[in-house]
Amino acid sequence: MNQQKRHEIFSRLRAHNPEPTTELTYSTPFELLVAVTLSAQATDKGVNKATAKLFPVANTPQAILDLGEEGLKAYIKTIGLFNSKARHIIQACRILVEQHGGAVPEDREALEALPGVGRKTANVILNTAFGHPTIAVDTHIFRVANRTRIAPGKTVLEVERKLMKFTPDEFKQDAHHWLILHGRYTCVARKPRCGSCVIEDLCEYKKKEH
Repeated sequence: MNQQKRHEIFSRLRAHNPEPTTELTYSTPFELLVAVTLSAQATDKGVNKATAKLFPVANTPQAILDLGEEGLKAYIKTIGLFNSKARHIIQACRILVEQHGGAVPEDREALEALPGVGRKTANVILNTAFGHPTIAVDTHIFRVANRTRIAPGKTVLEVERKLMKFTPDEFKQDAHHWLILHGRYTCVARKPRCGSCVIEDLCEYKKKEH
């Protein structure tokens, strides 16, 4: 795939959705950190339901520490893997309070040092909370990048590096959201909705569905 095609793909995704954003509900970097941690192997809808009850009660590291692990579990027990997620969030809150004055650091290394925060989560926070042009590769983005051939790769890291290299600068800030939404609603796993796809004629997927 050439750069002209990539530019056109992102131009169309932007025209289709000029101001994309995460579907997780949050109002501070810390709320986003909690929501993204909870969203692993869970739906954004399910996470938003739980945080709608949790955040009015506790939306700072100290407030969640005051709740305690069992108290936190009561709010997130509807979410998959809630036991380990509660443990990670409590541990992360302790580090934020003790090492960062209760604030979420705007730094990849410091973010990845938090329990439950891997490279993907760090990228989401840097991009969505702090406006860094990072691209977090989840299963949707991995599929779209490979299927369309925008940035094919065998591993998540390879796809991320290729997307960072090949995505034109003007689109980098929002590329993560466009690709994730495209994978979630159009370029779905089992049977992609090629007929209603705004980039169908630019996509290099061999087995298009109609």
